Amino acid sequence: MAYRYTPAIARLISAFAKLPGIGQKSAQRLAFHILDEKKEDALALADAIREACSSIHLCSVCCNFTEDDPCDICTSSARDNTRICIVENPRDVAAMERIHDYRGLYHVLHGVISPMHNVGPEDVKLKELFIRLREHDEVEEIILATNSTIEGEATALYIARLLKPSGIRTTRIAHGIPMGAALEYADDVTLSRAFQNRQEI
Repeated sequence: MAYRYTPAIARLISAFAKLPGIGQKSAQRLAFHILDEKKEDALALADAIREACSSIHLCSVCCNFTEDDPCDICTSSARDNTRICIVENPRDVAAMERIHDYRGLYHVLHGVISPMHNVGPEDVKLKELFIRLREHDEVEEIILATNSTIEGEATALYIARLLKPSGIRTTRIAHGIPMGAALEYADDVTLSRAFQNRQEI
């Protein structure tokens, strides 16, 4: 007969198993790790999750996660408000900020258009983007930085098509061979994109 966890442990394992990339065995390991911790440390984790869930919301301008509204990036006088970089999720904002090359603003879609998963344009933060563009005529460039997946490419093309009549310059970030990768392992689309986006040195 299979071993049965107590209801409280089973609920904890089930909660961890809902996290992305966490399978049943990893969920069990995490649950027992929490139970092995000092009670105050485990409760501190629970408090941090509770506090984040209650205090974090979407910025009313860019739709990024924030505690203050508008967020620090949207209100910074050091940012270039003529450029908006469109990304799929808040993690992408963090990735872009790590490289320190971009000093413009952002707009977070919270997803991509994916008819196969019943996600249409109305299910991502596109309406908020176009309201924003109507209210801020200083925007000169939209940078499409969605992922190089089928859905990311389709979303970028859809946005570019909608923006065309506005006259706002619309660019797409380049995709190519990652640093340290060998050409022989690159797929055809990536290799073709890298070749098309070659630069003079």
